[in-house]
Amino acid sequence: MHRGRGKEDKNFDTLFERFASRIYGSVKGAWRLKLLEEDLDSLRNDEKKLSIWDAGCGMGQMALWFAEAGHAVVCNDISAKMLECAKENFAAHGLTAQWHHASAQALSERLAPQDLVLFHAVLEWLAKPEETLRIVAAKVKRGGHLSLLFYNYHSFIYRNALKAQWRIPFIYNESNWYGKGRKLTPPHPQKPERILALMEEMGFETVCQTGIRVFHDYIEKEALQETDIDALLKLEYRYCRHMPYVHTARYIHMLFRRRV
Repeated sequence: MHRGRGKEDKNFDTLFERFASRIYGSVKGAWRLKLLEEDLDSLRNDEKKLSIWDAGCGMGQMALWFAEAGHAVVCNDISAKMLECAKENFAAHGLTAQWHHASAQALSERLAPQDLVLFHAVLEWLAKPEETLRIVAAKVKRGGHLSLLFYNYHSFIYRNALKAQWRIPFIYNESNWYGKGRKLTPPHPQKPERILALMEEMGFETVCQTGIRVFHDYIEKEALQETDIDALLKLEYRYCRHMPYVHTARYIHMLFRRRV
């Protein structure tokens, strides 16, 4: 695999501190976790002890949330720093999981089918997103669920168009997106309509769709500083599960159920 941004699966070891503060240590990160937990609450509260694979677990927040409810969790990540942080979080809560310092593609070869697979904010960082999604989705039991969170292609286009300047011609050259922008901007945003079609093709039905930050990320910093954040989040909550707002959000969470 050729080296270069977007041409190999992203390892966050070198950006761990920045990632932790920018993504999880913020209002944006807290909002994301809130909506994910709402979408997945019924599965977490299932009386059956579920087998759960967190594919690309990061710092392990969602895996820990399920483990606290008594479910059996398997976690993997290619980032040693992310995995170590997740282990420390589990240990601090007196909980355990199966840990694998490996890619989802490699682990899938020796992993049994799962009741629930979490695949959150990983797809857009992969060299081969669709190929890997097929590999991961194949590990969902019949009747089981796949929770997929991904960076939205349409939001990427819209936000860059609103910023204008050099970004206008940049938008046209999709083959070179990975060569520009900030290091925390994913190189392979995904189209929700393509994801829905792909999951249908693989035998899944859509349970729910939620837009993560449908307004927040389009607001300029100066205006955001003068905005009542609680009022803004109330507006986010009002529209986050309604079309067309879902498909204009920065991130989109989709919960799928594999047909029996």
